[in-house]
This record gives sequence, structure tokens and C-alpha cells, in this order.
Amino acid sequence: MRTLVVIGGGPRAAGLLERIAAQSPSLELAVHVVDPYPPGAGRVWRHAQSPLLRMNSMAEDVTVFTDSSFDGAGPVRPGPTLAEWGDVEPTSFPSRQVQSKYLAWFFDHVRESLPPNISVTVHQARALKVVGNWVWLDSGESLRAEVLVLALGHLDAEPEPEHRKLADHASEHGLVYVPPLYSADADLSEVTGDVVLRGFGLAFIDLMVLLTEGRGGRFVRSGQLEYLPSGAEPTIYVGSRRGVPYHSKTGYRLQGTRPALPNFFVADALRGRELDFRGDVWPLMAKEIAWGHYHELFTGHPGLVRMPFTEFAVSFAALPWYSAEMRELEELAVPDPADRVDFERLDRPLAGLTFASGEEFQEYLRAYVEADVARRSDPRHSADLGAFLALLSVYGQMSQVMPYDSWWHGYFSYLASGPPPDRLEELLALSRAGIVRFVGADMWVEAVDGAFVAGSPTTPEVVRANGLIEARLPTHSLSRTADPVLRSLRAVGDVSEDDAGLVRVTAEGRLINERGEVDPVRFAVGPYTTGKAYAAFARPNTNAPAFRQNDRLALEILRTLGD
Repeated sequence: MRTLVVIGGGPRAAGLLERIAAQSPSLELAVHVVDPYPPGAGRVWRHAQSPLLRMNSMAEDVTVFTDSSFDGAGPVRPGPTLAEWGDVEPTSFPSRQVQSKYLAWFFDHVRESLPPNISVTVHQARALKVVGNWVWLDSGESLRAEVLVLALGHLDAEPEPEHRKLADHASEHGLVYVPPLYSADADLSEVTGDVVLRGFGLAFIDLMVLLTEGRGGRFVRSGQLEYLPSGAEPTIYVGSRRGVPYHSKTGYRLQGTRPALPNFFVADALRGRELDFRGDVWPLMAKEIAWGHYHELFTGHPGLVRMPFTEFAVSFAALPWYSAEMRELEELAVPDPADRVDFERLDRPLAGLTFASGEEFQEYLRAYVEADVARRSDPRHSADLGAFLALLSVYGQMSQVMPYDSWWHGYFSYLASGPPPDRLEELLALSRAGIVRFVGADMWVEAVDGAFVAGSPTTPEVVRANGLIEARLPTHSLSRTADPVLRSLRAVGDVSEDDAGLVRVTAEGRLINERGEVDPVRFAVGPYTTGKAYAAFARPNTNAPAFRQNDRLALEILRTLGD
């Protein structure tokens, strides 16, 4: 009997187990899954969180099963999407509790469908350390691992120096400071009065919900959406580098033909070359995303363009994205500037804008958000969905070319991983009610005079607050990790980090130690590694990178075990 220990029991571990089973190994294998949180869902997707928190993906766009698009070595084993399994509206955005049940069911389904030569034991405990081949648990157990996989998911980190200073200031002056962490784990019980939220992405949306509707307020619709406060809400001041929220998810389907991807950003053509992200890689990525946009504009809305798509496509293919000739082609073929692609304007929509007062800026940003919701809800703008599909293609290939550029990862999330449109409608209602106020772009925060003070070049308004919440996940690095297993491995030099603090692994996922040696029996996968992270579940029919990664890792594990 061979033994495999997997530390982390979330959707990544469940997907890996499914791929191991799909390979139909002949060896007798005992798998031990270690996680204090429920198997399948894990920490992030655990059922024990607010029912108000929702996914930012539609139910029909969530699956944990391979399908006919999958080109991995293992066989396809199809199964229901979240919409099919839960019998929920395909275009709805379910609660995280619904997703938790789907992931828990998937884990049980995988375990029940295993052949008799594979057993799975779940240890609902925390792994404290790894010493040699032994894994020590806080339950007092120890497990011998012939192969070890770290599927740790999103990890906590020790505070950065700035966060320690802010926490000390809060403690000294009786203020509230919440450092970067997963929103469902945040203790918000002491948040009252005026509070600054630094960050305008998905974490902000979660925190906004918990601090308003989560405190008894209600949204009602009489024409436009209105918010009826409970009186327990703080006043929320929000800003960020861009100063605007993530773009809303689209609420429509393609009106034209689905673009064949990829066309211009093709990993196979770039792999192995010495590349500069801005000079070599981004222009091809931008052209690919623009291709998805224009393919849908021309095939779905021929009345909005001035030439046949075949004519446009020939010229588009021949021109570099950042060329005067490409701009001339766009102006010639696409009469409305709102239908053209401007990546730089999309990235910094408030660049160069200033307002005479905070109130003037509130009105401007409300109009901006209203326009975004309207655009993402109107099929006339389905070219945005074409761009989204191309974004997914580019994102899935990027790790095969070079490490993710930090700007690119944030830009992708801003464009493609935004909230459901009704969340932005709620943001607008909270703004109109005076519960949420917008600070602006390039927001600064200082701890001075017994308060947190915030402002932005966008307006002259300066905010004085008694609370500050970092509305984002912590930036993980091995040197600051709060994970006890990684700490134990680092203490003896069995793991190492790259310049960004990520745990170094080979292409197969094997750990690389401080001496540059490859570990023969220990693997790691997830967002804290150089192996690049993909969402552990995916959209159907996209040959999901996570499923291919799981498949390769499963094969490598079985080879190591001698199957």
C-alpha cells in the first residue's frame, strides 16, 4: 500500500483526486487529505459564512468536471455544472453557500466513485509541520507520506511593516484597523463611525455587503434601487489606485459567431524565447483581446461598422496593435469611439480628471458606474463579451510563456472578474443614501493625529476616519508566510522563494529547495507557488488550465509512486 498525503482539502485537492482516479492506477493507494475545513469546499468556500456573500460567476459558467474540450492525458469524465446540479437559473450568481454544497458534493462523488484499490481518509485537522516523510497534525496524529502534495490555497501572511505601523496606531488611539485578509474572516464588529476602505475590487464588494445589508439594512426597488439603512452602518469611504470599482460582469450572450481562439497570442510560438512583457508580450495579448472584441462587433452587429468583417480582419491581422495604421483602421471601420478598444483608458479611467468638490466627484462616479452597468447589461455592447472570451484565452496561456506580470494580473481581474451587475446597483443605492462615498484615484492614507486620514488628487476633499480596512487579500511571500507547514520546510531549507516571494516549483510542481535541488517526492500547487494558479473550477468548454494542471500533476504523482 502506497501513501499520498494532500495538505489542503479544498476544490484543488478534490480536482486532483478526481484526476488521479481518472488515470485508473493499478497500485494500492491510500490517500490522506488534511484540512480543518470541510473537504471539497475548504476554507474559502466553506458553508459557514454569510449567506449574503455571492459568487462573481454565473451558475452556468461554473463546473468542476472535464468535458469534450479537455485535451489532457487523462480521460474526460463529464458531470453537471453548478446550474445543472443545483437546478438554479443558469444566468444567476449563486451564493457562496450554494457553491460550497456543490464542491462538497463533488468531493463525495469523487470518493464514492473511486476503484477499490484507492482509499481516501479525511483528517479534519491542521497540519503543523513536515519533518522528513512525516506530517504532524494538531490532532496529535502523524502521517507518513511517500508522496506529499501541498494544496494550500490562499494563505495568510505576517503583516508587512506598513500594516504593523497602522495596527499600532489603531491600538494606541482606540481606532479600528483590519489588515488584508479573506473578507469572510474579517472581524467587523468594532467598525463604526467613519471608515476608509482601501481597495475597490471584489473584497470591497464583500465588505460593503457585510457592513450594510449584513447589519440589517434593506434594498428596495421603486423605480431605481434604494437603500433603507438600519442605523448600524458606518459611513464607508472607498478609494484605490484606479479609484473606480471593477467592471460589472456581462449579462448577455454572444450575438455573433464565437471567435476561434487563439490567433495572435499563441503560447507555442513564444515559449522558450527571451521576452520582455511590455515590449514583446503585451502587444500580442492586447491584439488578441481586441480581436475577440471586434470579431463579436462585426459578426453580431454589422450595422455598427462600415466594412465587411473579412476586409477588416485581413487588415487587422497585418498590423501591430500599437501602430498608427491600426488606429486609422479602427476609425475607418468603427464610427462610434465607444465601440473601439482603448486599453489604456480602460485601465485608468480617472487619469487627468480633477473635480472642484467631493460632491461633484460623487455625481460623476455614480454616472460612470451607471453607464458600466447599462453597457454590461445591453446586448448592443456584446463586443465586451467577445473581449472577455479572448481575455480568458490569453490568461490561460500566459503561464506557458512567462511569469505573470503583476500589472497584468490586476488588469485581468479588473476587466474580467468583477461583481454581478446588481452589486454595482447596490453600490449606487448606498452612494445615493450617503452610506458610501468615493475618495478618488491614487488614494493616499496616513495615520496622523489619532485618526486615519485619506485623500486623493481627484478632489480636494480629505477624510478623517476612526477606522481603516484593507479591502484585499494579503500578498503572500514565503519569507512572511503564516502557514506552519511552509515555515517548517523553510526552516530546514527544503523550500525556496523567487524574487516575488513565491514558492519555487518545477513545471511538474515539485518543490525546489534552497540549494536548487528538486524534491523527489514533495509537490506544491496553488497561488503561492511559481507554478501559477488557476481557479480550481472553471467555465465549461474552455479546456480549463486548472484541469490540465491537475491532470499533469496526477500523472507525475503516480509515476513517482511507481504505478
